[in-house]
Amino acid sequence: MTKPTFDEFLSQEVSKAQQQQDLPEPQRPLWQGIDKAINAQSDTVHINEAAKGNGVWRQMSALAAATCIGMCVMYFSLSIPEQNNMVQMSQYFEQQKQILLVQYGNQPALTNDWQVQLQELEEAEQAIKLVLENDTQNAALLQMLAQVYQQQLDLIERVHQPRWQKI
Repeated sequence: MTKPTFDEFLSQEVSKAQQQQDLPEPQRPLWQGIDKAINAQSDTVHINEAAKGNGVWRQMSALAAATCIGMCVMYFSLSIPEQNNMVQMSQYFEQQKQILLVQYGNQPALTNDWQVQLQELEEAEQAIKLVLENDTQNAALLQMLAQVYQQQLDLIERVHQPRWQKI
């Protein structure tokens, strides 16, 4: 059997199927409706593709913004602050001095002028700190400050606990 064209073949097959099943003949042409449905569906696909394109750009923009914000947060949170040795040392020795003063607060001092000596050492501490404000990393000044702090601690210990009582 030769099939000259697809349309003729389709018509023959449809007529055979109708005869076998007694299907009713459509009252109107269906091809126009099918064509409209296909075109409407392709228009919807184009609109959805355009919306997807906008969605992709939105997602990429959001991702880029989140990445930038994350990098800024990491940069500012991980940036290492400049170490100020003077402040750290001052806090440590001030804490040690307060501990000793509380520890020996109830004990009588062996001399009466120890607080004058402590005041002089504190004035020396303030003078060194004033110079260190301009040059925070000066090793010689930092060492002098540490020695003044140690002298303060030693003075408090010697006045309240002489060596002959440590035995």
